[in-house]
Amino acid sequence: MNPIVISQQTARRFVLGKQGLWPGRRWKGKRGTVEALRACEAVQLDPLNVVARSQDIVLHSRVLDYKPDYLQQALYKDRQFFDYGGWLAVYPTSELPYWRVNMERYSHAKRVEDFVFTHHEIFDFVRAELKKRGPLGNRDFEGKSLDNWNYRGRKETSLALYDMWISGELMMHHRDGFNRVYDFRENIAPKELDYVASEKEADDFFARKTVSFMGLKSETKMGVELHGYLRRDYSPAQIKSLLGRLREAGMFTQVQIEGGRETYLVLTEDVAALEALEKGKVPKSWKPKDATTLEEVTLLSPLDIVSARGRAKKLFDFDYKWEVYVPAHKRRWGYYVLPILYGDDLVARLDPKLDRETMNLQIKGFWYEDDAPVKDADFAGALAKGLARFAEFVEAKRLNISTIHPTALQKKVKAVLKEFSDIIVK
Repeated sequence: MNPIVISQQTARRFVLGKQGLWPGRRWKGKRGTVEALRACEAVQLDPLNVVARSQDIVLHSRVLDYKPDYLQQALYKDRQFFDYGGWLAVYPTSELPYWRVNMERYSHAKRVEDFVFTHHEIFDFVRAELKKRGPLGNRDFEGKSLDNWNYRGRKETSLALYDMWISGELMMHHRDGFNRVYDFRENIAPKELDYVASEKEADDFFARKTVSFMGLKSETKMGVELHGYLRRDYSPAQIKSLLGRLREAGMFTQVQIEGGRETYLVLTEDVAALEALEKGKVPKSWKPKDATTLEEVTLLSPLDIVSARGRAKKLFDFDYKWEVYVPAHKRRWGYYVLPILYGDDLVARLDPKLDRETMNLQIKGFWYEDDAPVKDADFAGALAKGLARFAEFVEAKRLNISTIHPTALQKKVKAVLKEFSDIIVK
């Protein structure tokens, strides 16, 4: 069967829509947060809190009236999700049996530079303390400092806790700020989900998850993705056999984008959405609950899957790099730059900073693409509304937009903000 051919616009809208970003927010509140987390497949966690944490920006961009407490409750009170991995992300608790295949492989592999094999007494001590004292974090152990620096921890007990967590002996009980507090897996995981899936089940599950997460997934890179999930090397022949079997079973359909030779996989259940988009229609389940992204821009997290890892260039011809770890003098844009989604395109970026003493939200820099509609009154209104919603989300009392240019755009944005928002604008 020949691949389905779709336009670049359809590809862009599909990836955005699959992630709940287009044509607007379609989830709301606490319940919507849970729905969004499931639909997104994974949300990466990051400790930096320049204006808000990355994961909270991800959910704010998808969920009306989102509050960070909704994520904390879903994770650590309701136990509907758990956080795990070297690439730290949130996953549904229903997936635990498949992730336990990953955990089991860690438990039999070289771990934390062989620390586990030479420090049995440290692990025995940590286990005894957890049994005696209940959930504990790194700060609850005095521990001996490591002779050599390790980014997983500064103390022997910290490395032991990390290793016991990554290999599945422990899970996250809760977080104190962003600091981990651990407990034994059997004290946290629902008993009906605390088992190890078969390797075939795990292969099939993570193949499906990879495609669903990305929306459109290049066939040639599936081996790399599956290795990341399952800590197992796959030969080209094994990947070909696996994907062939799953296509034959009806899980995947092949897709190509007009003008390109690369073949992508899409979930067969999503083909109807692709066909609707090709006809210029919006799938019924994607209808927004409030403003569309043409009526109000959306600020994307720097780690949003639709634009991170080079995807912005491929999907939107938008050159984007998260420059947090780039030396200041080498940065092209700024420290914590967020892409701006307008309609189905990334048209600009801004660098926000929240002063938590004054609750002043400052836009430290604003950069637009050559084809951005900066002279358009509709864009100015959409930008103003997106900024107002973001300022309300981070509980800012003042908003400084003096870096927005051209001057005419800044004036229009300021005028719209003063019309409908109580925030003090400078």
